[in-house]
Amino acid sequence: MTRLTGTALRLTVFIGENDVWHHKPLYSEIVHRAHAAGLAGASVFRGVEGFGASSRIHTSRLLSLSEDLPVAVVVVDTEERIRAFLPQLDELVQDGLVTLDACEVVRYVGRGGEPG
Repeated sequence: MTRLTGTALRLTVFIGENDVWHHKPLYSEIVHRAHAAGLAGASVFRGVEGFGASSRIHTSRLLSLSEDLPVAVVVVDTEERIRAFLPQLDELVQDGLVTLDACEVVRYVGRGGEPG
């Protein structure tokens, strides 16, 4: 089990919910690869509206024709482990934005009170 406290790196991958990797959602592939790589954790957040490099606005509003809503996959771990994971993203992410931010882990505890 990964233990994580103090200085860390937050990886955020901004993609569309309709992006796929071998007929499966790209966000799911990223999460499963992060898990297989032993990273501390990953979460997927679905946006209600946004735009990216294409400047096309994607929205969940009822009258909009767009269904390709923005998705953010967030992974937090040590800088070394996150940077080691980046080559996998180079393979997976064709369109989107990948960012890295320094962060500090204050608490990382799993269900049942077990430290992560």
